[in-house]
Amino acid sequence: MTSPNPVSSEAASQETAQEDPLFNLTTDEIPSFAAIQHERAKVFSRKSNHNGFERTVADLANSGEEGRRKGLGLWMLGQFNEAIVALEQHPDDDVAAFTMGQALMSACRPREAIAVFERLSQKYPDEPRPRGACLDARFDAALLESDPVAAADKLEKNLADAPEAFASSAECQYMTGRLHETRHQPQAALDSYTAAREVDPTHRANLFRLAHLSERTGLDELALECYETLMTMLPIDRTIMMNLGILYEDLGRDQDAAACYDTIVSQEPMNRRARLYLEDARAGMDMFYDEDMEKKEDRLNQILRIPITDFELSVRARNCLNKMGITTLGDLVEKTEAELLTYKNFGETSLAEIKEILGGKGLRLGMAREEAVASIARTGGCPVASTNPDDISARPVSSLGLSIRARRAVENLGCLTLGDITQHTEQELLGMPNFGVTSMLELKTKLAEAGVRLKGEN
Repeated sequence: MTSPNPVSSEAASQETAQEDPLFNLTTDEIPSFAAIQHERAKVFSRKSNHNGFERTVADLANSGEEGRRKGLGLWMLGQFNEAIVALEQHPDDDVAAFTMGQALMSACRPREAIAVFERLSQKYPDEPRPRGACLDARFDAALLESDPVAAADKLEKNLADAPEAFASSAECQYMTGRLHETRHQPQAALDSYTAAREVDPTHRANLFRLAHLSERTGLDELALECYETLMTMLPIDRTIMMNLGILYEDLGRDQDAAACYDTIVSQEPMNRRARLYLEDARAGMDMFYDEDMEKKEDRLNQILRIPITDFELSVRARNCLNKMGITTLGDLVEKTEAELLTYKNFGETSLAEIKEILGGKGLRLGMAREEAVASIARTGGCPVASTNPDDISARPVSSLGLSIRARRAVENLGCLTLGDITQHTEQELLGMPNFGVTSMLELKTKLAEAGVRLKGEN
């Protein structure tokens, strides 16, 4: 449909963001969601633009037309829960409704977003964007409420029931890719994401999934191309910048990696993961490696770097933590009970799961990092390696000479020695973020040279 369609998509609208003047939220026309996206890029193109826009949004009234515009502005600033409250007062306005649906998705509330997108997809049957958003919301809701197999089956049925014209859209190809990825069919997923990219090269979610899956399957050049494209699309997501930094390191581009991590740290000084990676990248820039220092790395801090995905959590709890940006044990202990319970879909049952896991390691919610480290030391949460030099299983992970990506993956599992690694299966390692087939082959080769194997191998 043409641009007046309030839910129409718009490709390649961000490259002129820094050249166009910033629009006036209080008076300028807002004909479509695509127009909001275009203006959002300009808001984040300069700090002065962002600060001025933030003040404009704060000064708007909470009701009437100003309230509607305030809700749209809050979404543009990334304040999704506040945007939902403001926009739900305007259910009959299609731009406000579609924006609220997007805010609900960002706030990990897909079940509530379904009704919004269903109404819009019925009102605009020839427009793929609301239909694709509806399928995405249904799939995310199914993942929260059931196992991945059942969610994939529902998605396959929904795709089959969609109009024939929808099949050629980027949204359809993207959701087909998600279906294949959930069913562990990486090549089919890559084909679908690539097809979606050909239709709409600015589809953010599709570019991210294509980049991430390419990285895990050893297609580093394709992953790099997608991540670098995403870096030109404002606002830039922290996860994208972090993944690009890791990829740069794997390709030996330590200076570029350090620039990515430094940007994150400058915006989020307390982001410990980015700070650790920045130190690592700077060390690579200096071409300096001290094996003794590597062996003496603080083992207590390594425990706090164990990813949340290593623990047996319910799908609901895991997804909520992921949406909150809680990726490691260290991230989790810093949160209080009150902070977790204020998040949508995170209730007492999920809280009990979390407290049980932390209790097993002598930890609790609301701890400062230093306090958590001291607690692990007292309770023996950190494994102690054997001092027998002839014990292969006691050799440190650093002795394998792994690449940065492979080494970080095994360390994030809490592995400090070769013996620790052999307690994990191939499937467990492949489930780690940024650890794909290439890293697995490297690890297995190094372990074989040392005379040990992963758990379950003959």
